[in-house]
Amino acid sequence: MEKKTEQLYSVYKNPDGPDIGTAGAKIIEQDGLYFKDLAGTGELLPYEDWRLPVEERARDLAGRLSVEEIAGLMLYSPHQMVPAMPGGPFPGTYGGKTLEESGAAHWELTDQQKQFVDKDHVRHVLAMALENAQVAAQWSNSLQGYAESLPWGIPVNISSDPRHGSSQAGAEYKSGAGDVSKWPEGLGMAATFSPELCGEFGRAVSAECRAMGITTALFPQVDLATEPRWMRFEDTFGTHPQMVTDFGKAYCDSLQTTEGSPDGWGSGSVCAMAKHWPGGGPCEGGRDAHYPFGKFAVYPGNNLSDHLKPFLEGVFQLEGPTGAASAIMPYYTVSWGVDQKDGKNVGNSYSHYIIHDLLREKYGYDGIVCTDWGITGDPEPEIDSFSSRCYGVEDLSEAERHLLAIENGVDQFGGNSAIAPILEAYQIGCQRHGEEAMRKRMEESAVRLLKNIFRCGLFENPYLDPRRSAETTGCEAFCQAGYAAQLKSVVMVKNRNVLPLRERKKVYIPIRHIGPRKAFFRSDLPASTVDPAATELVEKYYHRVETPEEADFALVFIESPLSDGYSKADREAGGNGYVPVSLQYRPYRAEAARAESVAGGDFREEFTSRGYQGKTNTAANESDLDLVLDAKKAMGEKPVVVCLRMHNPTVPAEFEACADAILVDFGVQSQAVFDLVSGKAEPSGLLPVQMPANMETVEKHCEDKPFDMEAYRDSQGHAYDFGFGLNWNGVISDERTRRYVKP
Repeated sequence: MEKKTEQLYSVYKNPDGPDIGTAGAKIIEQDGLYFKDLAGTGELLPYEDWRLPVEERARDLAGRLSVEEIAGLMLYSPHQMVPAMPGGPFPGTYGGKTLEESGAAHWELTDQQKQFVDKDHVRHVLAMALENAQVAAQWSNSLQGYAESLPWGIPVNISSDPRHGSSQAGAEYKSGAGDVSKWPEGLGMAATFSPELCGEFGRAVSAECRAMGITTALFPQVDLATEPRWMRFEDTFGTHPQMVTDFGKAYCDSLQTTEGSPDGWGSGSVCAMAKHWPGGGPCEGGRDAHYPFGKFAVYPGNNLSDHLKPFLEGVFQLEGPTGAASAIMPYYTVSWGVDQKDGKNVGNSYSHYIIHDLLREKYGYDGIVCTDWGITGDPEPEIDSFSSRCYGVEDLSEAERHLLAIENGVDQFGGNSAIAPILEAYQIGCQRHGEEAMRKRMEESAVRLLKNIFRCGLFENPYLDPRRSAETTGCEAFCQAGYAAQLKSVVMVKNRNVLPLRERKKVYIPIRHIGPRKAFFRSDLPASTVDPAATELVEKYYHRVETPEEADFALVFIESPLSDGYSKADREAGGNGYVPVSLQYRPYRAEAARAESVAGGDFREEFTSRGYQGKTNTAANESDLDLVLDAKKAMGEKPVVVCLRMHNPTVPAEFEACADAILVDFGVQSQAVFDLVSGKAEPSGLLPVQMPANMETVEKHCEDKPFDMEAYRDSQGHAYDFGFGLNWNGVISDERTRRYVKP
């Protein structure tokens, strides 16, 4: 026997099998092999036998669990902060004290974590903030050791939202320090036009996540981005159905596949939870379903099929041995008019037709279905709120909502850590269907949920070497690859023989001013002032000056128009509250909008039409446009370079003529922009979307159809259409532009 001790756990090496890691569970030696006695029986039970198929092990364990323990598997913990700090979001205590008062190490478990793992049987934990890789690994070890000490020894499946996006990273490329590598945001990855690069991205994400104990990714977002005003547009892989399909497939394959494993699963796997079935892209008028005023997805072009393609031909049909994304998340939306059987317009997880008939039966998906976060609680009386999204089933009790979702084929409830409603749902279900049928249905979900924990090897060895975790996470190779991808994601759409500016010149970079607006959680954000580039970084390339008169060129950083689709002021003035979401900077009057909305109806409203024709809205960052116009006026014949941070397809007509060069980025570190402007790197990105000619073409397009807008054509005759991009030699035409062509 070769035995290795690391901190509070021991590892037993099987000669031809997985390592067995234990923090307290006894070891069974049988047939010259090692197994964990998780149940404490002294006998090797089927679920403890790693030689058996995952399906058999999961069914054996599911059959042993109580209803309460199954209900715990169906829960997701609140967002966890490691360590939990007083006064911050999602606080926690250590022995009833704050972290500082207790003297606890930063990786120790909070009282709340012990409570929900033990008493509520939670085994799916959402990690939000992790101090660094070493602390994350130590916390994971502590969490797994605690779970191992409880009945059945079921490990914890730690999950995470995306962590690798570069838009919120520091200005400069860095490696080490326990942070993850930084890559382009979803739309930026799409701008590379390379699913192969997306696969490389997924392999880095998988390795770094596993090093921190994370085994489920609450991504990728494979929604087809057909509605340019949608606030989640930037997280998608763009507008081209085949491109989104290819990227989603490459990403899930690389996340889930452990190299050398016969079935693809193992210690290098991260379970992918692809989202959002059946596609969150066609939101009416660009309003998002996080908010009741944006709950409808509409299909005026009768084009559900394009939105299903990234699922049916992508994440359900992986090239690698894992076969399909292991989990799917439906979106909040009411997919208006899609239910062809019952005609019910309810949130997707509550739709028997969308979940049971389509996803489960017609398309045969047998992985986990997890609701989006916070759909089961009671709604707020205010429609302009960040509250429960129980759309269409507000009249049901919380337990009845859980039961309806379970009856449809939903396995897990995102953002719900309360076990009581599931247990009540079970009791109602027993009265409705009989105890045997209800128990069988709950076990189906337990099997699906347990399979993912088995697949990642957690039952054998969930423990990490914190030193190795720190070496893997944010390592030089991953950071260099991520930064190279950032450079490839930037699109140059205009260059009037200005770029690159290789010499050390004097540059004027104006300060941005953003007006008051609504935050994500619908609180009021005050006006703010933003310096778009750290002077310390700028000085590594150019000499920054205070006025345009001193400068050799101006570099103007702007972002997409920041616009909101609902106004309490409009409602209080006698309107319906709905206003246009604008993709231009100056005040926009929606003359070409529909007179009547496609969808409508809410218990908080006395009307069904959410139309906004004739109403006006202005971007909170209207002054971004003034930065460009004023710079051009002040600079005269000296060059003005514009860098547009594009969350959403933007109407360039207001500023393009005043720019000598335009770079479009979808979320990169500032250094990437300076490397491109200075010629240290050459632009190679291509537009994965259309940039509309005007707001009229936006209003007239169908929310569910790709490429049905008129693209903007600039003063040099170039159309800012899908697949367009420039390098130093002119318009890019290569194998990528031939691979993905606008239909």
